[in-house]
Amino acid sequence: MSLLTWNDSYSVGVETIDQQHSGLFAILNELHAAMMKGQAQNLVGPLLDKLVTYTLGHFAYEERMMQEARYPNFAAHRAHHVDLARQVEEFMARYKRGDGALTIELLQFLKDWLTKHIQHEDKQYRPYLTRHAA
Repeated sequence: MSLLTWNDSYSVGVETIDQQHSGLFAILNELHAAMMKGQAQNLVGPLLDKLVTYTLGHFAYEERMMQEARYPNFAAHRAHHVDLARQVEEFMARYKRGDGALTIELLQFLKDWLTKHIQHEDKQYRPYLTRHAA
């Protein structure tokens, strides 16, 4: 069973961003599946690396789109991205120190952050990005 299932309630109406968000769901589901099989400790590092790389690329793309669309809340939205990147770096540091409780806490944090961020923060830029793309 997946931790997160992509559905239209997460759509921001921009296909490329929706695909990227779905990709983030997939990475979290990989980590969840590994945890359920007792393989999480072996896979946390590579999946965290994958998550960080993917997320930073996604944020750069999303921020570029917001700037091109002249999204008025760009600075605040970018601050959310910077905060998440900082928090994920902290999780990575804890992992490297051998924190065994990391996986469950990380999954819950990322699930909550991602779903709330998409449904509240990202949906606010939807009219700007869809109008700019038209």
